[in-house]
Amino acid sequence: MRKVPLVRTLPTAISSREAVIAETFAARGFEDTRMEDLAEATGVPKATLYYHFAGKEEILAWLLRSTLAAMSEAVTEAAARPGTARRRLEAVVRAQLRVMADRPAACRILIADLGRAARMPDLADGVGRAFHAPVLELLADGAADGSWRRIKDPTTTASSIFGAVVIPALERLVAGGPLEPDRIAQPVIRFILTGLTGP
Repeated sequence: MRKVPLVRTLPTAISSREAVIAETFAARGFEDTRMEDLAEATGVPKATLYYHFAGKEEILAWLLRSTLAAMSEAVTEAAARPGTARRRLEAVVRAQLRVMADRPAACRILIADLGRAARMPDLADGVGRAFHAPVLELLADGAADGSWRRIKDPTTTASSIFGAVVIPALERLVAGGPLEPDRIAQPVIRFILTGLTGP
């Protein structure tokens, strides 16, 4: 019988319990975090945690899936707005940064345990669904509406755009500073659009 997580759906807004779990993993690192630590931090008895999750790896996977679900919802909504592909791509960048700002500890633990996350195939697929798929559509739409030139390798370009958004944000989060989406968005958008429109 499949265990049901404490939160049945993966919400866009991070719950306080989810934030505490993320902070605990981020502060201690995955290897040094024990189920006892998670129980103490959340106020949920260890037995209850074990009823819902097989162990801390399953809790981490749930946390990362929740983050990807929030990213997917925000990015998909931004990509579906009316307007040119250029304006929609700008909205996608801002949406991605807002999710990261709302979930700083989850993003820090994701980057700290990227190798572990990569061994969870559904998480790798989640990144594709959350960001790459909407951006691939925008790249095609932008070539059609004149926002930018035709892209020869859209898959690599979508990955590059993802990196251009994520790396500056993670740099701030790993350094422990606040992530201010509006402050980061403008230079990132300028950089991406320069690459898409050419010299």
